[in-house]
Amino acid sequence: PDKVADQISDAILDLYLAHDPFSKVAVETMITHQNVIVAGEIKSTAELMGKIPDTVKSVIKDIGYIDKSLGFDYKDFQFQNLIHKQSKNINYSVEKGGAGDQGLMFGYACRETPEFMPMPIMLAHKLVHQQSSVRKDGILPWLGPDAKSQVTVEYVDGVPNSVKKIVLSTQHDPTIINHEIKKAITNYIITPVIPSHMINSNTQILINPGGRFEIGGPEADTGVTGRKIIVDTYGGSCPHGGGAFSGKDATKVDRSGAYMARFLAKNVVSKNIADRCTIQLSYAIGKANPVSLMVDFHGTGYKKEKEIEQSILENIDLTPSGIIDSLNLRTTNYKNTAAYGHFGNVKTNFPWEVVPEYFLC
Repeated sequence: PDKVADQISDAILDLYLAHDPFSKVAVETMITHQNVIVAGEIKSTAELMGKIPDTVKSVIKDIGYIDKSLGFDYKDFQFQNLIHKQSKNINYSVEKGGAGDQGLMFGYACRETPEFMPMPIMLAHKLVHQQSSVRKDGILPWLGPDAKSQVTVEYVDGVPNSVKKIVLSTQHDPTIINHEIKKAITNYIITPVIPSHMINSNTQILINPGGRFEIGGPEADTGVTGRKIIVDTYGGSCPHGGGAFSGKDATKVDRSGAYMARFLAKNVVSKNIADRCTIQLSYAIGKANPVSLMVDFHGTGYKKEKEIEQSILENIDLTPSGIIDSLNLRTTNYKNTAAYGHFGNVKTNFPWEVVPEYFLC
């Protein structure tokens, strides 16, 4: 349900950006027990408040909550809109090119997967993506839309060696018995996703470890925007500054700064400058340029961090407006970022995932 809330918030953001690319949006969503509440601040030339309810319904329907038996019904719920205008003080800061808030943002890349992402989080994302596919394609029609995954990987000398534990919890129809659930989930979701060479006799597979998962969705668990920040990023493989992404336009450096940091880190690793790279940016409200930049190769670099830091500062515009322009952040479909991770999802062609053929610095 937290990810449902993220998708609703980002769909509202997309709605406004489609009509006014310079809209300033910060929207939060709470969804629970046949109720949806949206709140936050918006400044835009577009008058779209009347279209928000249909946008919310469309997201919930697309996810699969089409009947109360599944935990929510997009056709029948109570809706509250508590959105108001953006603060004049904040608007002044961003209109003159400054950051909309203070904060730290981190980007990360490594060689563990073709996506330059940590293996545990990539496998976890692929499991729930596969779960959604076999549900929507009718292969396992008794699955519900609520699901979550977790993968534990054993490392030897810093390199993934084997998958130790797989946890997959998925909502299901009451008529399906546990044995059938585990067999089908293993055959149609886990086996196609987890590389066979990463599984051994010590690998533990936990499917619905809590028992039955018949009641799911917002009926079972309240969803709120911004509570899955580690799921959205790197699964805990690098630090996180604390700021969530969904529902925020790119003048919020929580989002744009994190996207640029990922773009830079992925560029460094893909160009063989380091095998692992963490990049940290930090900003102060009202100030355009970052107040700090840190590059860390974790002892895997083939050049010095200070050299790359200086190159970034000399060649890359790290102001909010510079990041927005270079990564085309006024035209991105943000709703697509709110499922299966903001990073590593190369099929979506997010601009921060596209690395140029040359080293950008």
